[in-house]
Amino acid sequence: MKKDVVTIGDAMITFDPSHHGPMRYASNFERKAGGAEFNFAVGCARLGLQTGWISRLGNDEFGKYIRNFARGEGIDVSEVQLLDRYSTSLNFKEIREDGNGRTFYYRHQSPTEALTEATLDEAMLRRCKVLHITGVFAAINPDKNISLLQKAATIAKDNGAMITFDPNIRLKLWSPEEAKHGLTELLPYVDVLLTGEDEAELLFGVHDPEQIAQVCQRYGIPTIAIKKGEDGASAYKNGQLVHAPAIPPKKVVDTVGAGDGFDAGFVYGLLNGWTLERTLKFSNAIGSMVVSVYGDNEGLPELSEVLTQLGEREFIER
Repeated sequence: MKKDVVTIGDAMITFDPSHHGPMRYASNFERKAGGAEFNFAVGCARLGLQTGWISRLGNDEFGKYIRNFARGEGIDVSEVQLLDRYSTSLNFKEIREDGNGRTFYYRHQSPTEALTEATLDEAMLRRCKVLHITGVFAAINPDKNISLLQKAATIAKDNGAMITFDPNIRLKLWSPEEAKHGLTELLPYVDVLLTGEDEAELLFGVHDPEQIAQVCQRYGIPTIAIKKGEDGASAYKNGQLVHAPAIPPKKVVDTVGAGDGFDAGFVYGLLNGWTLERTLKFSNAIGSMVVSVYGDNEGLPELSEVLTQLGEREFIER
């Protein structure tokens, strides 16, 4: 069966602190699952998209928990293998009172080290409408993963898929110079760029939407979405530049995962042939919903919940 969306990347066990403030003072943590590509897959599945995920996890209790979590969300995990001699990656979150924070990674020798061009099963890539890639997976092992993503994108594109790309730059994983050099190697394969303003500034040296669009045209990227947080988002396609204001959340408690949710919403809009205006509004609504819930993906909504948030569906409380 053809998948709507396939993504490739790592997943981690996320330990969330029981209270806000510097992590050095946190003594209790709650185990959850997270990771950029993983969150994106969860977001797509909850919107009702047929979603596949290609990854590797440790053959340990954490790896089994993550795979079971994904399977429970309806994600095709047939290409998620549990490997001996690897430990599932971890990260610990620090959350401040305004919902922002820091992440501390423990992902050296990620199980995805064993995912190579030679071991990449091409069947799922040949049967997808969208292949979503990010700079997080690229950063884990640039020498290997960038060429792996190039191969995956080539296979998917040759079979009619659209390639969406979120740079998702993590400067704890590589330097700005390494990120710029590595990620620009992926741009010629991209059909849709989903970027933040700061990431565009690092990659292209510009942050104005029209300037970003001009640079992307040189790489042959026809569609761009620029995430601006509380300032909303902009999108460019076929010479049309559109801006949509943010949808203010009731309260920001945890900003992690908002960008992944936005990406899932934007891909949903593209697959359904929506206008840029509707797609941005829908994506902004998801981002607003995510930041109002603790956790990397706990706030990612189902389609009916987004439509209720937008006032397009009646909410019956009792």
